[in-house]
Amino acid sequence: MKRLLITGFEPFGGEQINPSWEAVCRLPSEINGYSLTKLLLPVVFGEAAETVIKAAAKIHPDVILCIGQAGGRNAITPELVGINLRHADIPDNSGYQPKDESISMDGSAAYFSTLPVRRISEAISAMGVPSQVSYSAGAYVCNDLLYTLLSHFSGSNIRVGFIHIPYCTDQDKQPSMDINSIVSGLIAAIECID
Repeated sequence: MKRLLITGFEPFGGEQINPSWEAVCRLPSEINGYSLTKLLLPVVFGEAAETVIKAAAKIHPDVILCIGQAGGRNAITPELVGINLRHADIPDNSGYQPKDESISMDGSAAYFSTLPVRRISEAISAMGVPSQVSYSAGAYVCNDLLYTLLSHFSGSNIRVGFIHIPYCTDQDKQPSMDINSIVSGLIAAIECID
């Protein structure tokens, strides 16, 4: 059986929950021939990616799929690209608040997802769950994670992707999406990764 390492984040920015982890926890342990390993990540620049890299060294996944919350979005948005930039409007959970810093001083300007982003978005939409491809993962910890993982696993057989999800309805913010719809969308995403 193939192995998929799937991650969600802890709450941040004063929130009590993070729908990325809530959704990941609700996923079955096997989807589409993949055995899922679920991993909770800190909302901390650098540390989130280090946590994934250490876990990957132990479980040797075929695919790493990271899930994060993007407040203000009303659809599930697979990310096409990670950029070499750290910029935070609010501090991360360690109190760090970078302003227009590079993630890697000698790294590429950007790395593209090695998962079929457009096909994933189409599969989620086909389930009746709103989805669209995103061309910006922002410059906060989600982008930091995506860029670092794509850089680290560049040239390897491990494929890496990131999907942003909206607030869930339990957070009482708008726009939002029912957690069951988010879970259905993530299952559809995984089902189209060959």
